[in-house]
Formats: sequence, structure tokens, C-alpha cells
Amino acid sequence: MQTPASPFTSSAELSVEQRGPVLWLTITREERRNAMSHTVLAGMVQAIQAAQGQRTIRAIVITGAGSKAFCAGADLQSAKAFTTDYSEPHGHLAQVLRVAKASTVPLIARVNGACMAGGMGLMSMCDMAVAASHAVFGLPEVKVGVFPAQVLSVLQHLIPRRKLAEMCLTGEPITSAQALEYNLVNYVDDDVDAKLQWLLERLLDKSPAAIRRGLYTMKKAEAMSFEESMSFTESQIALFTLTEDAKEGQKAFQEKRKPVWQGQ
Repeated sequence: MQTPASPFTSSAELSVEQRGPVLWLTITREERRNAMSHTVLAGMVQAIQAAQGQRTIRAIVITGAGSKAFCAGADLQSAKAFTTDYSEPHGHLAQVLRVAKASTVPLIARVNGACMAGGMGLMSMCDMAVAASHAVFGLPEVKVGVFPAQVLSVLQHLIPRRKLAEMCLTGEPITSAQALEYNLVNYVDDDVDAKLQWLLERLLDKSPAAIRRGLYTMKKAEAMSFEESMSFTESQIALFTLTEDAKEGQKAFQEKRKPVWQGQ
């Protein structure tokens, strides 16, 4: 029997690798501090979209190669760092942020080093983030005459307003300890991989169906008024209970055993 072709494609600048139930997207531009290229962004869009239809994938980890940088943002050495076509209304970074927002597979940022400018967007679009102790975070766009516009769409609800304004207007970075204090990341650890694995294990043994439908519910409700969100969620909770995972979870609880998830 012929093995079905993988829906995922790596490139010289973006490694796409499935490790068990986790899809790893690693920017492999270490010599450029893992700055984003249009190839990197297009590859992320393709991989995140493809992962939505793969029930074997339970989480997506986004990171950079090496230990110096997670992502330094746009590659300012490129002649067209921010766009390749000014007549195109949808920019490459914006498309990544859109598919991340629509994802019902959890995204986790593994911040292994400097997280700057557009890299802050990649980190902020993720549902959770684990950072190395030596990581630094910044929005230095004003230093080169631009502003972190697209990044604000995913960053503005994570960090206190005055701290966000200071980062945007001064361009000065913050430490990983400050990022933790400002709720920008979930955890900071000297051993970022050990902490990431700890977090993944706490996610991967839970109901796939509950997480998939739950992320959908969370993301839709965020933009709603209180009454809209109540009307939406009171119907959603009924749908949760109809899944096979919900039936199994309740049965396992009653029988005092671990549930065997079907992911449906």
C-alpha cells in the first residue's frame, strides 16, 4: 500500500517537522537572527492551514533555530522587507496572523532568544508561550522609521496599555522576567525545552475534541459583547456535551479511570 504524501513541506528557511502529535515550525535563518522572509511567512500559512485537517496533530510549536533569536522581525537587508507587491491588500505577515487566529489546533511559541518586531507578532498570535531566561522582547520599529502596526492586532490585548505604549514609542526592549510580569508569556525557564515539554504533556492528555471546539469558542467570543458571547456560549456548551469525548470523559470520571479519547 502506498504511503499518503505528507501535506507539509519544509524549505531552506522554514523547517516543518511532525514529531508525534506536535508539528514544529522552525525558522532556519540563524545567520539573519531568524528574520522573517516572504518564504518563511508563506510556509507558515501553508503549514498551519494544513494542520487543521490533520487529527493526528494536537499542537503546533513555533520557534527559531539556535539559541540567540526566536525571530528578529522583518529582514531589513531585503529590498522589499515588508511587501513584495503594494497593490496586494493582504500582506504576508497579516495572512499568518489570520490563519493563526482561525486555528483550532493550539499554537505554542518556544521563545529561544530575541523576539523582536514582527517576531512579537508570531509570538503573540500563539495561544501560549514559553521563553528562555535569556530571551528579550522588543518593538524597535520606531528606530527605523516605521511602527509595529500589524503586531498590535494580536499584541494589544496581552500586555498592559501603558507598557505597550512605552515599548512602541521608545523601541526599547524588555527582559524575559518583565515579559512574564506583563503576562506576555506563560513561563520563563533556563531550560526552555523542559518547560515546553512539561506544558505539552499537560495539553496532550486532554480531550482533542474539547480543545478543538474550545479554541473555536474562545476565539469567536473574544470579539463579542457580553450578551452576544452569552448567547453564543450557551448554545456551544450544548454542542460540547454531544461529542464522543464528552461522553467518554463523563463515563471515565464515573468509573474512576483515565479516559480514552476518540477526538470526536
